[in-house]
Amino acid sequence: MKLLLLGDEAIALSAIHSGISGVYAYPGTPSTEITEYIQNRQKADPASERIFCKWCTNEKTAMEAALGMSYMGKRALVCMKHVGMNVAADAFVNSAMTGANGGLVVVAADDPSMHSSQNEQDSRFYGKFAMIPVFEPSSQQEAYDMVRDAFEFSEQNRIPVLLRITTRMAHSRAEVETREDILPQKQISYPENPRQWVLLPANSKVRNDQLIKDQEVFEEGALNDPRNRFMPGEDKSLAIVTCGIAYNYLMENFPNGVPCGVLKISRYPIPRRLVKTMEAEGINRVIVMEEGQPLVEEMIKGMISSDIQVDGRLNGILPRAGELSPDCVRAAVRLAPHKTFPKDDIVVPRPPALCQGCGHRDMYAALNEVAAEYENSRVFSDIGCYTLGALPPFRAINTCVDMGASITMAKGAADAGQFPSFAVIGDSTFTHSGITGLLDCVNSNANVVIIISDNLTTGMTGGQDSAGTGKLESICAGVGVDPAHIRVVVPLPKNMEEIKNTIREEVEYKGVSVVIPRRECIQTFKRHAKEKKK
Repeated sequence: MKLLLLGDEAIALSAIHSGISGVYAYPGTPSTEITEYIQNRQKADPASERIFCKWCTNEKTAMEAALGMSYMGKRALVCMKHVGMNVAADAFVNSAMTGANGGLVVVAADDPSMHSSQNEQDSRFYGKFAMIPVFEPSSQQEAYDMVRDAFEFSEQNRIPVLLRITTRMAHSRAEVETREDILPQKQISYPENPRQWVLLPANSKVRNDQLIKDQEVFEEGALNDPRNRFMPGEDKSLAIVTCGIAYNYLMENFPNGVPCGVLKISRYPIPRRLVKTMEAEGINRVIVMEEGQPLVEEMIKGMISSDIQVDGRLNGILPRAGELSPDCVRAAVRLAPHKTFPKDDIVVPRPPALCQGCGHRDMYAALNEVAAEYENSRVFSDIGCYTLGALPPFRAINTCVDMGASITMAKGAADAGQFPSFAVIGDSTFTHSGITGLLDCVNSNANVVIIISDNLTTGMTGGQDSAGTGKLESICAGVGVDPAHIRVVVPLPKNMEEIKNTIREEVEYKGVSVVIPRRECIQTFKRHAKEKKK
């Protein structure tokens, strides 16, 4: 059957067809649609074999839960965006030591050009660092096919596999030929070598030695993968190395075939023999095209003769940062640019902004007024819709770094003498990474006011369930915040004076205060209202 699928949807459907028993994820663009697709398929087909597919509290818990599913001999999928790999890193790196029992595939969706992210990091480094095989599809069809192969390879070699995609792969559509053989879920089976799952030093040393030996097996697997191949060309002086979706960008510019040799990389570790095949052609120059950071470019330099010039992102043949595109690839191979047309003045940029009717607006309006009453107030914010409070008309926040950093940065600033020290964090981000920071605040009785702006959902990524819904007050009290200083307000214009007075009172309290402005996200409210009418 042929289907028109997003890259995310192709991965999700292939995982279903490969017999997964669980998908574990925290929402994050551009990976969110993978889990949502599986959830929606489950809702649409109640008679299908049940797959566990609820959102996790954060990426670390997702990785660990999937590892537990793998321990039981069942196949599991983990999905996250690139910065989520930082959160999951402890479990991910150590999963190379435990190995896998049931197939375990970790999808990391990178976001070059930072369309919805704090940075441009490249998840392939995590695979290299952990010594875990990495798959990188060049098309939606490859993404679909790779998932099955990744699960098979994971089980055969008792190792997790990292599947790395980028924004364009995740969020563009293409026709995908799906399989007819849909695999059932695996039966429970415990690990053959249970000792390697107990990472005591004596066990880990043995496992580490084996992992190093297995690198040859992983490289051999990449060498024999038909998606990794060298295609010679008439021009023997030049070879182009393409990684993942960069292959499509190159082929788009050469519909009748590339005149020089092309080394296509869709799986790592890079097979040295393929690189040597390229070198044996007598080339004197290589251009490396890859999304993200110059990982392969640097590796290629160490694999071929120093007499061969290696070009790419490092020397400006391709842009050092941002997404690749057919146009910048075209420039790199010295083709004349396509004819372009000037931008029409009628098209104006539409900067991101908080939705009209959003509760965060009323929260910031009140916070700005109170903060202005103090000479040097500082607001430490976090990752979510409310980050848009940095933009006009509010210009309300001073920092935004990573998930959960608002609380701990506010604490550190307070430790240094900052007063007042505010933290703004959302309900989903709070349960993701804010609770431990709050515990630090309680343990040192930090003089901070923490505003948990609760819109009852994970709004930034489309309205997924939030782990803290209905539990924020009890969580804060359980961590040790004085219940008298856990204040709930309703962020509406009519309640503005109440909200401001509540914040003022908590600023003057010498200790840890939590203010919870709570009102449902306007977008989820509208969606729920439509659903009720049906």
